[in-house]
Amino acid sequence: MRTSLISICGFLLLSSTVVLAGSWTLPHGVIVKDDGRRTYRWTAEYSTSNTTGQVIRRQLISGNYTRGLPGGDAVWTDVFQIDSDGPGEPAGPAQKREFMEGFRYQKKPASASRSLAPDFFRGFPATAMFERNLVWDTEMIEQYGQSQFAHLKLNQPYHLTSDQIDMPGVGAFQNRDVQLTWMGRSERNGRDCALIGYSAYFNPLQIANGPVTLRGRSHYWGQIWVALATRQIEYATLYEDMLGEMTLTGQDRPQVVSVFRSGIFEPVVTK
Repeated sequence: MRTSLISICGFLLLSSTVVLAGSWTLPHGVIVKDDGRRTYRWTAEYSTSNTTGQVIRRQLISGNYTRGLPGGDAVWTDVFQIDSDGPGEPAGPAQKREFMEGFRYQKKPASASRSLAPDFFRGFPATAMFERNLVWDTEMIEQYGQSQFAHLKLNQPYHLTSDQIDMPGVGAFQNRDVQLTWMGRSERNGRDCALIGYSAYFNPLQIANGPVTLRGRSHYWGQIWVALATRQIEYATLYEDMLGEMTLTGQDRPQVVSVFRSGIFEPVVTK
C-alpha cells in the first residue's frame, strides 16, 4: 500500500510539473486564425505641453479597424478627431475624417502591408499625421504581438533589429532598440492570453510635414494581450513621450515642444 501511495504521489508530481512547464512556454506552431471579420477600436489621445508640463492642447482620434475580410483585406471606418485647447478633456466637436472612410488595403495575418510605400496613403491630406499613425500603430501592435512567439522566453527581453523607417511625405523614425518581453499569462475577453510588453527608448525622429519641421526623440512602450489559441490581439496599450524642436514656416527660431500620447486598441464587442 505504501509503495502504491508513493507511486501515485510521484505520478501526480510529475504530471503537475509537466503542466506547469507547458504553462511557461509559448506555442510556436500556431498561426493567426482569421475566422471571419473582426473589428477593433483605436482610441488615441495627444497632449501637447511646454517644458514645465503645462498642457496647451489636447487632441483625441478614434477609428474602427476591421481585418479578416475576403482576400486578406482590412478596412477603416468611423474615424473621428476632437481638438481642444487647454488641459481639460478633449471636448470640441467631433470631426469625421471622410477621406479615411472605407480606406481598404490588403493585410495578411502577422505581416505588414505596403503602408510605407509612397502611394499607400493616396488621397490623404499631407498633414494627416494622426490618421497615418492609426495604420502604422496597428501594424506595429500586430507585428510585435503575433509574429515573435518563437523568440520569446518568460521575463527575458528579446531585442529586435534596429531599423530606420522612412515615412514618405512625413519624415523618418529610427527604432533604436525595440525590446519585447513575455511577461506571463493573463485573460482578456474570456480568452487565455500571453501578455507581451514592448518598449523602445531614445528613438531619433524627424518630421517635415507642411509648414512644420521637427527634430527630436521618442520613447514608446506598452503591453499586448494575445490569445494563445488564435494569436488574435485581445487588447493593447500604447504610450509615447516625444520631445523635440519644432519650427513653423516663417519662424526664425525653433520652439521646444513635448507631446505625450496614450492609446487603447480593443475589439469591438457586438451583442
